[in-house]
Amino acid sequence: MGDFNESVILDAIRRHGTGLSRVELATATGLSAQTVSNITRRLLDQGVVRESGKQNVGSGKPRTLLEIVPASRYALGVHLDPALITCVLVDLLGTVLAERSRATPADGDTDRIAADMAASVATIVAESGADRERILGLGIAAPGPIDAAAGWVIDPPEMQGWGRYPLRDRLSEATGFPAVLDKDVTAAVVAEHWAGSAGDSGNLLFFYFGTGSGMGLVVDDTVLRGVSGNAGEVGGLGAGCSTRALVEEAVALGVLGAEYTVTNPADAQRGLERLAELAEDDAQAGGILERLAIRIGRGVCAAATLLDVDTIVFGGPTWHVLAHRLLPVIEPMVASSPFIKAPHPTTVASTVLGVNVAAVGAASLVLDSALSAQPRALLLK
Repeated sequence: MGDFNESVILDAIRRHGTGLSRVELATATGLSAQTVSNITRRLLDQGVVRESGKQNVGSGKPRTLLEIVPASRYALGVHLDPALITCVLVDLLGTVLAERSRATPADGDTDRIAADMAASVATIVAESGADRERILGLGIAAPGPIDAAAGWVIDPPEMQGWGRYPLRDRLSEATGFPAVLDKDVTAAVVAEHWAGSAGDSGNLLFFYFGTGSGMGLVVDDTVLRGVSGNAGEVGGLGAGCSTRALVEEAVALGVLGAEYTVTNPADAQRGLERLAELAEDDAQAGGILERLAIRIGRGVCAAATLLDVDTIVFGGPTWHVLAHRLLPVIEPMVASSPFIKAPHPTTVASTVLGVNVAAVGAASLVLDSALSAQPRALLLK
């Protein structure tokens, strides 16, 4: 219970960018003034929070504000994507301090790829100068399907030769950090909830667009993962929203030449970037992207209605290439949906976390697990 209450207070301070006083913490959390005082004293001693100034309230004594110390703790994140492997180091607020990216080898040599990922982690720690003792752990974001409990990646699409691979444990052993594995779409929504602009929303849908696509979901401040950790797959919508499918359609229609025929995920990314360029002046290329926008819009409208969310965020490694073409189509679809707009407004936006949102999400998995209030922690074993 003590750990849970500490997490509640940390979370409250973190979510309030300008700091909170002890009195405000007691009001916000429902904890007694004595409990708040004891916990904040401990957090101050640990260097996790600091006093940041005074707040004048009426004619009484000014209240002392408390804020998070970002550099007091760190987390590592690795995103395994069929096209690119990205590693980041973030501070306690999810701010990226260092990052490395490299093309994903296509040979399917899983042990060598895992060793390379571990080497990237070691390099980023060394180059950043971060105190290793302050690093809470390593988060891994991978394409589904996964076995979250066992820490396995299970034969992900576009990644031949992987089969069933114990990526979590291999990276933990190789780096020396405790590790957690989650789906890339889940990691992305955790990033947005932790460090993005949607931190105040307890009901959030994140549409992830990379080599493949999917949806990350937060309902009542709880990330939805499903029985095996594979929630967020969107079936036929996902297949129609992959970079490969778009480029293959463009090649079949003659919008792209045969030289853009997809043989691997890197080819698909190159073809998609060219398609986006052509769409500025070519009606047929623009039509491909408009049809994509309509498919995505219908999908997120249905999901937003089903889950009654108030925020829809788009992002992922490929989203930035097409955002300026897709959002102008999707936003009016959301705004005109009678099921979405009637009870409450719904915010539609692109992520502010950039192309590495899944890697930031991987690190945020560690921060969220270690520092957010987890009701399941109160359950008796």
